[in-house]
Formats: sequence, C-alpha cells, structure tokens
Amino acid sequence: MAHPTKIVCIGAGSYSFGITTLVSLLRSETLNGSELVLVDWNEAHLEIMLNLVSWLNEVWGSSMRISAQTDHRDALAGAQFVINAIEVGPREGLWESDYNITLKYGLRQPYAENSGPGGFAHAARNILPVLEIAHDMERLCPDALFINFTNPMQRICAAVHRHSKIKVIGLCHQLGAGYAMVGKALADDLDISIPGNFTSTHASRKYSIGMKSASLQALEKVKITAAGVNHFTWMLALRDRQTGKDLYPLFRKRWKAMPEAFEPLSRRVFEAFDLFPIPGDEHLCEYLPWVSDPLSKPWEKYDLELYEWDQRSRERDDQWENLAKVIQNQVDPETFIPDFSEGAIEIIENILNDSDLVWEAVNVPNRGYVPNLPEGAIVELPGLLHASGVTGIPVGEMPEGIAELLRREITVSHLTVDSVVRGDRGLALQALLLDPVIRDMDVAKQVLDDYLVTYREHLPSFWA
Repeated sequence: MAHPTKIVCIGAGSYSFGITTLVSLLRSETLNGSELVLVDWNEAHLEIMLNLVSWLNEVWGSSMRISAQTDHRDALAGAQFVINAIEVGPREGLWESDYNITLKYGLRQPYAENSGPGGFAHAARNILPVLEIAHDMERLCPDALFINFTNPMQRICAAVHRHSKIKVIGLCHQLGAGYAMVGKALADDLDISIPGNFTSTHASRKYSIGMKSASLQALEKVKITAAGVNHFTWMLALRDRQTGKDLYPLFRKRWKAMPEAFEPLSRRVFEAFDLFPIPGDEHLCEYLPWVSDPLSKPWEKYDLELYEWDQRSRERDDQWENLAKVIQNQVDPETFIPDFSEGAIEIIENILNDSDLVWEAVNVPNRGYVPNLPEGAIVELPGLLHASGVTGIPVGEMPEGIAELLRREITVSHLTVDSVVRGDRGLALQALLLDPVIRDMDVAKQVLDDYLVTYREHLPSFWA
C-alpha cells in the first residue's frame, strides 16, 4: 500500500549517500505518489541530482512530486522525514588540513576523521549547520524524524539529541566491514568467493570493491549482532542466518589461522578484549590510545593507511562530470539500481507500514539498551522499526574494559558538542585532553588554538 508522504533530502548533492538513497526512495512502492524535495547549497550538483531524479521518476512511474531548493527552510514545512547528508567542505581538503595541523606540534593522528583532534574539528564544523536545520524543523515540521548520514555520526546525532527536540536516528554502513571480515575468515565454511583484492578494510578503491563483494555474500549467510558507538562497535554474536547456529567459536578458530598481516590492529584488540571489533583497522584506530606514540610508531607496525585525499577529491569531481553526461544521454536507468541499501528507505517504509522490522545498525539515544553506557548517549546497535519510530533492541552490558573505552568516546563527544554550542573553549580543551590521541597538555592547547584560528569562519560560536 502506498503512503504518500513528504521527504526532504538535505545534502542531496552528496555523492557518497545521495544517489543510493534517492534511487531507493524512487523505487519504493510504499512511497509512490509522495513528495520529494532535494536541498543542497551547491546549485550545480543540485541541478544534476534534480535532473537525475526527475528522469528516473518518469521512467519508473514513481509518480512523485519532485522539487529542489538551495535553502532548507523553503523545504521543511510539513515534512515527515528529513534525510541529512550535509558536509562543510571541501571535504577532503579540510580533512587533510585537520591532519596536517597537528603535525606541526609533533602529533601524528592515525586517521583524523571521526575521533582524535581531527574528529573534534570535523564535528565542530558540522554541528552548528546541523543544529540550524534541527531548530528550523522544530518550527516547520516538529514531528518529523531526522535521519542522519553526516559524520562524525555519534557526535552529530548527540548534538541533535542534546540540543533540540527533534527525534534523530543515525545510519552507517560500517557494519558491512564486519560482514566482509567474517566472510573472509569463514569463506571455505560458507562457500563464499573472496576476491583477491580484498586484503584490507581501508576505504581505498583498491580494496573496497572486493570488500563489498565479500560483505554482500556474508550478509546472506550469517547474522552479526554488534553494539557500541558508531565506527567503534563490537561483535556480540555471530549466527548462521538460516539455522541460528552459533558461529562465533568457529570464527575465532578461523580468524587465528588467517595471515597476521590482515587487519593486524583488529587482531590484537580481539585478542586483548575477547570481542571482535567490527569497523576495521582504519576506523578502529581513531578510538584507541595505543596508535599515535611518536617513538614506537604503531601506525607502521599495524600498516595503517591514511585517506587518499587528493585521489578521492579528483574522483568526486570526475563522478559529477560523468553523471551529468549519463543523464544527458539517458543510458539504461537500471544501472542506477543499488545492490545494497544505506538504510533510509527501510527506516521510512517500515515506520509507515508498522512492520516491526529489525535493522541491524541504528544510532539512537540509549534507553537502557546498553545498561553500562550513559543513558541518553547515542549508541549503535540493532533497532526495531515500527509506527512509533525506531526502538533500540537491548543487548545487555558490554564487557567492562570495552565499556570504558566506549564511555571515554561518549564523554569526548558530549564535551565536543557542548563546547561548540556554547562557544566554550574550556570544554573544547577538555574534549581534546580526554581524547585518546592527545598525550600532552601543551600540545592540546596548541592544536585547539590553531584549529580555532584556521577554521574561524566555520566556528563562529567560539568567536562570539
């Protein structure tokens, strides 16, 4: 049954999440005849996405009312779902800058995206624009659900939850890395074909195609139950998706027999804490206090790769140019149908249909779902989708050593969010001093001061 509704996609020009999400919305029978509003400040990208969506809407007979706006305030009135994928840019350029600034003070970050000093800067730039959207939603569509893709996921969702009245859920596909690693370990047992180029979970194109193949195959065979915070979740259970058989003991055995060069940091952490970390080495490394020592250089020991900033920036530009040509030539529309979901369509459809579907990774406020993590903190775990929204599925207490690592990240997240909202440099310094990457009080102050000056235009609350 169709449920005509109004959906607003802010940051519709996001190449990472935009096309997959928008195409999924258009393909939905439940949303046939709905209203879809695309919002993006980049008029060129917005026009390309509007042309794509309008063409596919006609080809597939989706009967949607499609429009586009450059200002979210012109789009929000009456919305039931608001999908957010904004990013203060240039994405790769600012990320690389976050990394390079700390080098001036003798601090080498392991990745600099979602935790560490780079995670602070990344979150700080995006928090106020996201909260502006949330506060406008309070006026224009107070009952709408805010579906977030913007990183750092845990910190952005915490900002919305702590400083607005808007209901928020965050979605991330990083659980797929866990499925890929399980698939690689159990390939012979589960008859999974592992591509030869899947030798790392790093985001590089040279690994990602093989990793995606392994992940999709494993997803059909096994079910992972994972919990923690975004990009820092842990495998609590592993079962055969058909029989329910516990596969964790077999996975432990097979993982130990794999080459030690594959995800070596995850291997060491698994050995030490006895639960398998889901995100893969490059995301995992950001949350740990053992990967940034300038003397032992653990990034070399664990072969941790940095993001390919220049290459990915060029790829992004090329993708937009190619997409414009594809739309102009109107090639086979079926090529746009994704082979996986980012989750927004499942959230929307199953809320509208009151389906009680379990989605395996949602970021929601903790309501006793993980008793030894702070109440109200944004946690990632399986969730139940139904007419009243998204409810986390209780998973019990995390092992205490892991819980302490998670609590530390949650505390840093809350200090980061509150410091930006209040323009409080004292809280910002505390956020950095508690961060696992920071090892010196003077360095923390130098990094903070440099970030605040360098990104002054993006951090107005600290200069009010």
